[in-house]
Amino acid sequence: MTEVRRTVAFAGGGSGGHLSPGLAIAERMVEVVPGTRTLFLCSTRAIDRQMLGDAKVEFRPIPAEGLGRSVGALWRFARGYLQGVLEARRVLREERVEHVVSLGGFVTGPVTQAARSLGIPITLVNLDATPGRANRIVARRAQRVVSACPTPGLPTFAEAIVGMPIRRSALAPAGRAVCRGELGLDPVRPTLLVTGASQGASSLNAFMVAFALSHRDLLSHWQVLHLAGPRSEPSAAELEMAYARAGVKALVLPFLNEMGLAWGAAELALSRAGANSVAEAEANRVPTVFVPYPHHRDLHQEANAKPLVDAGAGVLAYDRLDVQANMRSIGDPLEALLADGRLRDRMEEALRARPMADAAEAIARTVLGVRGRVSA
Repeated sequence: MTEVRRTVAFAGGGSGGHLSPGLAIAERMVEVVPGTRTLFLCSTRAIDRQMLGDAKVEFRPIPAEGLGRSVGALWRFARGYLQGVLEARRVLREERVEHVVSLGGFVTGPVTQAARSLGIPITLVNLDATPGRANRIVARRAQRVVSACPTPGLPTFAEAIVGMPIRRSALAPAGRAVCRGELGLDPVRPTLLVTGASQGASSLNAFMVAFALSHRDLLSHWQVLHLAGPRSEPSAAELEMAYARAGVKALVLPFLNEMGLAWGAAELALSRAGANSVAEAEANRVPTVFVPYPHHRDLHQEANAKPLVDAGAGVLAYDRLDVQANMRSIGDPLEALLADGRLRDRMEEALRARPMADAAEAIARTVLGVRGRVSA
């Protein structure tokens, strides 16, 4: 007799920040209940195809669009939403999905609407301190809402605060020397990790070019691991040449799937402040200068980093979108941390003092109904 496997679908995509937590929960599900089948209903963006393909999980792209401001963008959103609902209904029925885990982003709207119409239960996993528009809508459809972090603006938004689900591949597999060696870096040279998350950050890339050229002496004993983004400006090749001109030892990569090696190699990091990036820095105990994404009008990524900053375990800097302005706003705190090992040590001690829990396993057990509820 053929065994009937449970199928759980994950709705989300468009960025690594949405996909990585889902992949973390999915891998724990298979550990908790062997034979569980997971399926990702993602966006049509290349980053989704790359990340999910590299992770070797099943996925189906859903034809949805983000909500824009122009008339044309609104029309594309409405058309994509309707097409997305129809496609999601088809997939959910054909694949006999028993539960949908919503991760945030524009794909979740049509997928959760389709799930609700089919009577499939929904668990929303909110990942940001400031829930986005899609999550606030999905929360009204979901049977359960859990959050990776407190949501100060919406104190009753989630029934439990569980922490950020983190993939095992985003956790350092060994000590710094081993991780550096695995990446081809000098095992004993202190390493600065620069990351704009899965999409990269052009303004951080441009800042690092100027910073390296003007701080040659400070960086002479360091090496840089720079994750530039798949379509970065400047390009990875241009960044490599800029570091070479400055005489700074650097490894520049468009993307790295095994983020645990990057965090494990780093003595210090410069990073965007997406919820996933903040959680990975905290889990790996890496002192970090967090730079919120500057194009959000409310700078809501700031709220993700604030608990670490308040605890003395991180530093907040602001992206002014101008290289010279960033040399002050980002360059000053980065320079201080590069120059002062005792300051880095104090931040690392503050990171180690923070409690850690396996949020991915807690959510996996809750969705699968294994060993009771997630506790707040």
